Amino acid sequence: MPTISRRILTAAALASLIAAAHPAHAIDFNPLSYVKGAVEAVVEDRSAGDIAKDAEIKAKIIATITDQMGSDVISFNTDVYEQDVMITGVVETGDLKAKAGQIVKTIEGVKRLYNEVLVIPKVKQDKGVVEGFVDDTVIETKINAQLIDAKAVNVTNFRWRSIGGHVFLFGRAFTKDELDKAVKVVKGIENVTKVTSRVKIKPKS
Repeated sequence: MPTISRRILTAAALASLIAAAHPAHAIDFNPLSYVKGAVEAVVEDRSAGDIAKDAEIKAKIIATITDQMGSDVISFNTDVYEQDVMITGVVETGDLKAKAGQIVKTIEGVKRLYNEVLVIPKVKQDKGVVEGFVDDTVIETKINAQLIDAKAVNVTNFRWRSIGGHVFLFGRAFTKDELDKAVKVVKGIENVTKVTSRVKIKPKS
């Protein structure tokens, strides 16, 4: 078995243990993130220093948002790549979205913030559940599988979040062609209604 495949299996086992110890909640829990994160240091193109800084920033953001906003956020996720930050999730008002952005900007080391938190009033949330539920975890799993299979896409440099079928892409592409291909793959996935890219184009050094 190839070395990376063994690492992925080991990471998957670790993710299962983490999931058992820490039940899923609204703020940033997806076992796939742990599996992907466990192999990033081996195969992606961030430096070891950037990986460490990004992990520290992410932990601080999650802790601070949890402490200062708590139940005000219906869901919240943060992704950090080379100290650029994308936040996603759902809140009920524009003021809460702005507050989340302001909190993140106070975290030391954040270079650029993309505030992609969606404002969805509760009445619309309730109506959406009745009219048609979109399983974002299924969409994110499909993105992971299809980008891995896509040729010329360095999947470990990409991050993605789906909220009601609206997919946000983040991270790094080496070329515009690579980014265009990744966007095309994601747009072709069932139940994806929109794709917003915050991926930077940065050639391999």
